[in-house]
Amino acid sequence: MKPANHKILILIAGLPGTGKTTFAARLAEEIGAIHLNTDKMRFRMGQMGHYDPEDKEAVYRALHQEVREGLLAGRPVVVDATFYLRKLRSPFLQLAAACESPVCWIEIRAEESTVRERIAGKRAFSEADFGVYQKIKSTCEPLDMDRLILWSDQLTPEQMAGKAIAYLKGTIPSTS
Repeated sequence: MKPANHKILILIAGLPGTGKTTFAARLAEEIGAIHLNTDKMRFRMGQMGHYDPEDKEAVYRALHQEVREGLLAGRPVVVDATFYLRKLRSPFLQLAAACESPVCWIEIRAEESTVRERIAGKRAFSEADFGVYQKIKSTCEPLDMDRLILWSDQLTPEQMAGKAIAYLKGTIPSTS
């Protein structure tokens, strides 16, 4: 697919270890979008190991600012984060509205046995272990908006990107 020539905010949500970042990176590459994520932002901010509510909100605020810059530049932006609480999702929806940008949600899921296996290994930026997965799962507020749901343990990243691109074409008005 050719790089996107218009701004759109694509929010990739899911629990730790479900494959959000692998998928989001692939999708961003396919559509020529900026890819942002909370784990890399936390690393850049020197906040590794800092997960109290204030620290999490600071990471999401910094991410929010970079999303704003991308949208104001007219670029498509893909953000992957747990987005497990409504209060973490709302600012991004408000930002998209303020930037007059369409928003699409994609939720990534995987069976718990797959997540356990993935989290057991070292990952580049994520510090989440299975206990973190369980804690976030138990406090997660469900996504209550239209979204595409993809199972990363049933599809390859390429298949997931293909389904996402088809979904985006079907939900975003054409600008050409």
